[in-house]
Amino acid sequence: MSRVGRAGVTDQPLEPEVIDASVSDPVAGAVVSFAGVVRNHDSGREVRELEYSAHPSADEIVRRVCEEILRRHPEVTAVAAVHRVGTLMVGEIALAAAVSAAHRQPAFRACADLVDLVKERLPVWKRQVFADGSDEWVGST
Repeated sequence: MSRVGRAGVTDQPLEPEVIDASVSDPVAGAVVSFAGVVRNHDSGREVRELEYSAHPSADEIVRRVCEEILRRHPEVTAVAAVHRVGTLMVGEIALAAAVSAAHRQPAFRACADLVDLVKERLPVWKRQVFADGSDEWVGST
């Protein structure tokens, strides 16, 4: 039976190994994970930090996205996705996702779909703070 391991938003640092463990299953021969990491640049400008804010419905939306991935990819054993909110420094993880399946190709496809769908639907906004002290709001991750 397919299941959602972890899903939601948190203000705590993300630990990919915890997300991976939440999709572990003896029938799964593959666990594919993704870590969206804060990079030090955007559009040629040096980024110092990001600040993420989320709508109160964000937890539920991430859960629904995970459930949709299970429906779209019936060969998937388990799925998990957690997005971080608050201030993140360069190198910190903003989004952690994982998918398990009996074989690697279905797990890769489902994980890519999961990340794309979270980025498309999650009501999260980010404020980029640049090295020169200026900032910019971006409508959605």
